[in-house]
Amino acid sequence: MNRRDLRELALLRLTEAKALLRNGHYDGAYYLSGYIIECALKACVAKQTQKHQFPDKKTAVASYTHNLEDLLKVAQLGDVHREQTRANLIFEANWNLVRDWSEESRYRKHSREDAEAILSAISDRKHGVLRWIRQHW
Repeated sequence: MNRRDLRELALLRLTEAKALLRNGHYDGAYYLSGYIIECALKACVAKQTQKHQFPDKKTAVASYTHNLEDLLKVAQLGDVHREQTRANLIFEANWNLVRDWSEESRYRKHSREDAEAILSAISDRKHGVLRWIRQHW
């Protein structure tokens, strides 16, 4: 899977999560929302590699995670992320909501409010997490 594929997958998952939310499937909308950010961050990781370059083992292994905080580090976005959260309190609140997602959410029930909140934090046009990541992918 390459960088372009990961970007397209992030946007596709956003469309799907919104459709699930609209149709009352809150658990699925919440669960899929985290994968939006996971794919977007993995696109940032992919951006670091050069064509035909053998990847560094530590980076390759570290990128096989669902933990969004860990992926942020692997994508080498920690410093710019800290700057963004200091400069934009709405973005910081959105990130704080999104970072609590985990793949284990598939085993939990989520309310309409939960699903709406995470999708809003991701897709907010001015302060959304996906909007910010797209500047780096």
